[in-house]
Amino acid sequence: METVLETKNKTENGQSWPSVTKQKITPFLWFDGKAEEAANFYTSLFKNSKIVNLKHWAEGSPFPKEQIMNATFELDGQQFYAFDAGPMFKFNPSISFFAVCETEEETDTVWQKLVEGGSVMMPLDKYDWSEKYGWLQDRFGISWQISYGKLSDVGQKITLSFLFTKVQHGKAEEAVNLYTSLFDNSSVEGILKYTAGEDQAEGTVKHAQFKLNGQVFMAMESSGHSFEFNEAISLFVSCETQEEIDFFWNKLTADGGQESQCGWLKDKFGVSWQIVPPVLMQLLEDKDKAKAGRVMQAMMKMKKLDIQTLKQAAE
Repeated sequence: METVLETKNKTENGQSWPSVTKQKITPFLWFDGKAEEAANFYTSLFKNSKIVNLKHWAEGSPFPKEQIMNATFELDGQQFYAFDAGPMFKFNPSISFFAVCETEEETDTVWQKLVEGGSVMMPLDKYDWSEKYGWLQDRFGISWQISYGKLSDVGQKITLSFLFTKVQHGKAEEAVNLYTSLFDNSSVEGILKYTAGEDQAEGTVKHAQFKLNGQVFMAMESSGHSFEFNEAISLFVSCETQEEIDFFWNKLTADGGQESQCGWLKDKFGVSWQIVPPVLMQLLEDKDKAKAGRVMQAMMKMKKLDIQTLKQAAE
């Protein structure tokens, strides 16, 4: 695998949703009772990291009030969302997070903390593509690729990486081309493919690096795995207008994608997305609980979110 590469806000009443920031696409992590522990753990690992928002489920909700309805946290300035919503979906290596460490000491420290209680997929060692690299699943099941290298080679500390397996094997390049066609300020930075005689099918993607709205993402392919994409990690897209919601919804559900509830969908590759307007968060956080409740009820009836209907419910 060569690379080609808010202060803490606790609200006691009402609904809390992800904070609105300039980050267009945000990884959204689905935990089963471990969201707060995980957010605190991850923010302790990396510099320039913090909990931005932490909100527990309210009394009478489907989940225990000790669990998290919404956590927003930053790792080296990059935003992540998380919540607790039961055991329905489990993390697996189909989506991992590639973290660049610029010193050997940092590489060893981050690796040791992440691997405690987890499992090693590739030992931390020297490889053809890196002086020191390893792949693991942490105690929560989330997969990390830890690499000793230069931050400038990637451009950001942590990068979401797709691994196309099973029926999606061989479709990584198609996915990269689709995603970069949808978002502004996007580009394919490089695609490295397997050649004849290597351990994967010739022409499949060994490593791709690409940008969506200025954010870096990676993609790889590998046959022989039993896991595949699921809702445990989704991509939350903040959309300002109904036109933008319609555009992403229609493009991502086309050609075999699947609509789900409350702004969730799966694209034709099985990757989960949430297409959400910031106004929804504002309406659900209204101090008027009756208004917020009406908006929630309206949202629960929707697949693709409709801004005008949500506003009408509030009014």
